[in-house]
Amino acid sequence: MLDFFVSPAYAQQAAAQPSLVMQFAPLMVLIVVFYFLLIRPQMKRTKEHRQMLDKIAKGDEVVASGGLAGRVSGIGEAYLTVDIAEGVSVKIQKQAITSVLPKGTLKSL
Repeated sequence: MLDFFVSPAYAQQAAAQPSLVMQFAPLMVLIVVFYFLLIRPQMKRTKEHRQMLDKIAKGDEVVASGGLAGRVSGIGEAYLTVDIAEGVSVKIQKQAITSVLPKGTLKSL
């Protein structure tokens, strides 16, 4: 009786499953998009920051993440000694340095 409403050939065709590759294609595309838009740029920024920290030398003018600016007077393995005013030195973690300023930016020291 059901054959009267739906033909058997059409019912068999509807039950066919899409291929496994077509099921995972959107997921693969999403992973590629995340890699190029999120992961790769972050890795590039991290590499550039690490290179900047390796190039810091005595006398460079730096800015820390808290906005503290000064001239490097000592370099340790994990910490920098930064002169922020005449006679005032602070120790800052190397990772807290956000940028190296051009020479002569801090004229008051």
